[in-house]
Amino acid sequence: MFETSGTLKFTLPVPPSANRYWRKWQNRVVLTAEARAYKQEVAMLLGCHIPLACEVGISYVWYRARKSGDLDNRQKVLFDALNGVIWNDDKQVCYHQAFRRDDKHNARIVATVFWGDAIPQLDEE
Repeated sequence: MFETSGTLKFTLPVPPSANRYWRKWQNRVVLTAEARAYKQEVAMLLGCHIPLACEVGISYVWYRARKSGDLDNRQKVLFDALNGVIWNDDKQVCYHQAFRRDDKHNARIVATVFWGDAIPQLDEE
């Protein structure tokens, strides 16, 4: 169970690109087998707990193995995989920050989720 305010840091495998995440099948958009496998792996790695029901923030770094790929194509897939695991739905995300770095020997996502008073605030002066 989560506290009313806090942070959670975790490392995940790199998600598939959004270009390989959904497919059209019989006039419907469905998750590919690769997408279903990634979502299952994320749920297994992060364990069982009650997802957050409040607004959340997330900061993450995508360490990519090759110098190719769009950061935003990974974001939607990552957020979708965290639905029902860390938060109920990615519409709860009120703050996000993303970075891309290169690490050809250890591709991964390193993320920190914030909730409550731990969500970074903008100085709106």
